[in-house]
Amino acid sequence: MDAVGQLTGGVAHDFNNILTVITGTIDLLHDGLTDRPQLAAISKMIDEAATRGAELTRHLLAFARKQALQPRETDLNALVIDATRLLRPTLGEQIEIESTLAADAWPALIDPSQLTSALLNLAINARDAMPKGGQLTLETRNIFLDEAYARENVEVVPGAYVMVAVSDTGTGIPPQIRDKVFEPFFTTKESGKGTGLGLSMVFGFIKQSGGHIKIYSEVGHGTAIKMYLPRAKSVADTVVDAAPARVRGGTETVLVVEDDALVRNNVVMQLASLGYKTIEATNGSEALHAVDRNGAIDLLFTDVVIPGSLNGRELAEQIGRKQPAIKVLFTSGYTQDAIVHHGRLDPGVLLLGKPYRKTDLARMVRVALD
Repeated sequence: MDAVGQLTGGVAHDFNNILTVITGTIDLLHDGLTDRPQLAAISKMIDEAATRGAELTRHLLAFARKQALQPRETDLNALVIDATRLLRPTLGEQIEIESTLAADAWPALIDPSQLTSALLNLAINARDAMPKGGQLTLETRNIFLDEAYARENVEVVPGAYVMVAVSDTGTGIPPQIRDKVFEPFFTTKESGKGTGLGLSMVFGFIKQSGGHIKIYSEVGHGTAIKMYLPRAKSVADTVVDAAPARVRGGTETVLVVEDDALVRNNVVMQLASLGYKTIEATNGSEALHAVDRNGAIDLLFTDVVIPGSLNGRELAEQIGRKQPAIKVLFTSGYTQDAIVHHGRLDPGVLLLGKPYRKTDLARMVRVALD
């Protein structure tokens, strides 16, 4: 686990920088190729390849427990109902979906978008285990894991949990491979049909969230995967939704701090196309000089990992002392520990993960400024 985490973190930072440039320029190219369908098809193919690369890195970060989670108090029944709406067209008519939701289910402290992704992953695996059709059941229930259970299961902390279970009536998992299904790149699907990262991503996400995951399966009868999620204790755990009603640009001044020239040039171009004034810096020292030279700046948009004696968080703190009214938006392909502690994004911190689209950049810049 430690080796995978170190490797993933080292690769993710540079690889996500590259993908950010690719996705950003593809957006611009695609807009200019509406009247050239053959070239537009090629740009779409590049876009799809970049998206697959981003998913690969994201899943590896999830397995290694290196992603930046944004846990909030979440109504699991509502989340399961919403996920079911997404699943119906995805799974097909041959799969019957049933929900067994506890009316008194506690709210859970979890990142809802990541949990939705986990449910989709588990449901798609269940569909593949039922090629002739079958039943998928989603269940919620309040559970208390006691000390006896914790002694038998590594990393489990005794206490109150909310269980979300995904069960199928499929082929089941043979005992000899049951212990391997959460390993990265392990898959029983034929070549080209899966990356082997779906279940490992779910495993890493649940563990990083302070939860527990258990698999039960019987060959010929089906599989049940139970996720035990930490119960939310107060509404103070909620975070602000980072999605305004519509995407728009602006005329404010943005200080962009990014050491990778390709990424920096791409971001500046994207912000300029949205109407913003931009100032560039490659490290903390340059950024501080830029603040002294240019006066009032509306937004600091900085990578978390930058060269020099200051990281992005420390730079934001120093500029904040000079200009208390400045807003801050962080970006990173791999956050390390500067703005993420115990696997969670620090309260009040806004992060735009790499790679991102122009629409994501526009949306988060407005969230930060507004």
